[in-house]
Amino acid sequence: MNGTTLVYALLAAAAGVCIAMQASANGKLRQNLTGTPEYAGPAWATFFSICGTIVCALLAMAILRPPPPSREAIQSTAWWNWIGGPLGALIVLAGASLVGKGKLGAAEFIALVVGGQLLCSVVLDHFGLMGLPVSPISGWKVLGVALVIGGVVCIKFL
Repeated sequence: MNGTTLVYALLAAAAGVCIAMQASANGKLRQNLTGTPEYAGPAWATFFSICGTIVCALLAMAILRPPPPSREAIQSTAWWNWIGGPLGALIVLAGASLVGKGKLGAAEFIALVVGGQLLCSVVLDHFGLMGLPVSPISGWKVLGVALVIGGVVCIKFL
């Protein structure tokens, strides 16, 4: 592993730390905002979390001042390139709804999220979906997925 790869690996691990903290923070925010009816807490926790995301994005754009993409670039972008925001909102809603208050702990939630990510990622890679290069499923990948799923079972049930 060279120095650049190590930096990228550490940044990815730091993103994982942020995701675990985000799920815990949003779960607690939900608990603090839950009133009547019960569904109101997760909805408001998701809303306020995404407002924080928007503020951070606006600050980054104001500081970095990147040039806007061309109209042609926007129009030629495939529809599925635009689903990251809504998918991110669903992840926030899941964390706000499921973490804490006797539902799932942070470790259980993240283990299940990682398990789902890994299963989906192997399929995306195998078929080269969403513009990814094809990377066929191998025995080693199946073993890796099985080990992660085993880890999820251990975290959830043992």
